[in-house]
Order: sequence, then structure tokens, then C-alpha cells
Amino acid sequence: MDRDDEAVRGGPKLRRALHSLVVFLIVTAATLAVLETVLRIADFRELRDGVSERSLSYAYDAELGWAPVPGSTSVVTNARTIHASHNSLGLRDEEFIPDARPTIMFLGDSFVWGLDAEAGERFSELLKPRMTDYKILAAGVSGYGTDQEFLLLKRLWPKVKPAIVVLIFCTNNDREDNGTNIRYEGYHKPYFTTVADGVLVLQGQPVPTSRLQTIRENWWVNHVWLLRLANAVYLKLMYPKVQVPDPTERLIDKIKEFVETNGARFLVGLQATDGSLVRHLQATHVPFVTFDGADAYPGAASGAHWTPEGHKFVAEKLYGLLSANGVVGSASPAPDAQRK
Repeated sequence: MDRDDEAVRGGPKLRRALHSLVVFLIVTAATLAVLETVLRIADFRELRDGVSERSLSYAYDAELGWAPVPGSTSVVTNARTIHASHNSLGLRDEEFIPDARPTIMFLGDSFVWGLDAEAGERFSELLKPRMTDYKILAAGVSGYGTDQEFLLLKRLWPKVKPAIVVLIFCTNNDREDNGTNIRYEGYHKPYFTTVADGVLVLQGQPVPTSRLQTIRENWWVNHVWLLRLANAVYLKLMYPKVQVPDPTERLIDKIKEFVETNGARFLVGLQATDGSLVRHLQATHVPFVTFDGADAYPGAASGAHWTPEGHKFVAEKLYGLLSANGVVGSASPAPDAQRK
């Protein structure tokens, strides 16, 4: 049989193979299209884009998990609708320009960032006209635990060099934040484990890009829901949730050590009384004040953040704490302000 005969006999086989391939591709494309449509109609919570302050104006950060975008602005609706903007440090405050005045840094989470508060309503802004001998900086990021706040403090220190650091501890959820690597609709974060001798060891860096961050920052995942599903499954398999023993008191000790080693003073404000932490602060001679009774928006789902009246209450309590510890003038201290 010559080659021409072989070519003639092979032609139908090639056409059948090509036909099968085309049919396979058409069926596959149709199946994927149907699945894509089903996923969009079903609108599973795990595959939705986010609408919180984290997804609207924050971005992926390999060290911290997430961080505000410097220079960004957003409109955020939680218990109420507010407007937010961030300076070049990624903080919700005016541009930080060092001068001769010492700086007081308020370090914390959404209670310092000011969720449900316009910028001028926050306790940090209310203190500025009363403490003109100091620069006041609100270093808060929504959702942060004490662990991320410690890392943020170390990142900001070379640029800010505060004379006083006041940690605002969120009694509602900081202990939960500190004990895991995933929080708030699947946001991945760094965390600390405690080894046998009590030393804290940082884990989870680089932090994987979280589901909502990938949806927001990757065009393909944003527009193709099948890729959203694949990414969500990948994250669950590769980066499962981890729970560790609560390192909160040790973290606060590490912050205190870092602040005082760098020649600054360390104080604490507690969103509400935490008996164990209060006893620890007393034992380690850390000045503190509690904000029990501060007016807050109702509803656990919204986070019970302070109202404008609540921020006024907190500002008074903090002014009393700072007065009681010789930072500002002779104003009467808040009743539960503790002296060092």
C-alpha cells in the first residue's frame, strides 16, 4: 500500500478525532457556562464580594494580612454611613508631619479607626484641641487583633517615634483575634504561638491572600465565579483555620517591652472590663482605664461601636488617665484611672 492510500484511509480517522475534540470542547464550555450561571444565581455567601471597610478601602498585606491603602477614600455603611480617608501612612488621620511636639499614638482596631464615626467625632480628634502640646495620631485598623497591632506598631515606629503609646483593647473580640489565623469572612492574618519557655513565636507570614482580597484585587477571580469557587476551595485546603492558646497577656507584655525599650511610655484603655487583663495590668504596673458605659450602637452584628456620645465619654476617660499619669495638666482623673 502506498502512502497516498494510507493518507486516504487516515483522513476519516483524523476527521472523527477532530469532530470528537470539537464536541468535547463545546460540551465542556457549555457545562462551565451553566455552572457559572448557577453560581451567580445561587450567590453563595462564600463567593460574594465584600462591602465592609476592609474590602472597600483596605488591601492585601503580606505581613499584616490587610492594611488601609495610603491615600484612599471610601464610604462605609455599618450601623450608619460614614466617610473615611487615609493619609500616606495608611492611617485614618490627617497627614503626619513630625514637629517639636511629642506624639501620643492610640493603637487599636475599629474602635480607634472609628467605624460608625465620622473622622471629627472620634475620641482622638476630640482630644486634639485639649492637648495642643502633643501630636495625636490614631493608629487603628479595623479587624486587627493585639498581634497585628504589635506588628503595626513596629512598622510605624521609625516614622512616628511616639513618646506615649495607648493601646485600646477591644474586650469584645481581641482575644478571639489573637487566638487564630483567620477572622472576619475568611481574612487570613499572622498569629503568635507560645513555646515551652513562654516565648512568643510569630507564625503565618507571608500571610496568604484571603478570599475577599483575591476577589477584589484579581480581575479574573473578580469576573469569573468558577475561579472564585476554585480559589475558596484552594484556601480551605492549603490554609485551614488554626487555633492557638490565648497569647493576649504575653502580647501586651511584648508591646510594653518594645515601647519602653524605645524610651516611650505605655498605657492601656479597655473597651470594657476584662477581669483577667485588669489583674495582669495591675500586676505589671501598666496604667489603664476602662470605658464601661460608653454609648454604643446596638446589635452584635454591627460590632457595638461607639456613638458620637460614646466617643466623648471615651475622650474624657482617656484625658483623665493621661492627667492621672502626669501627661497633661491637673484635670481630675477618671474614677477608674490607675496610676503607675
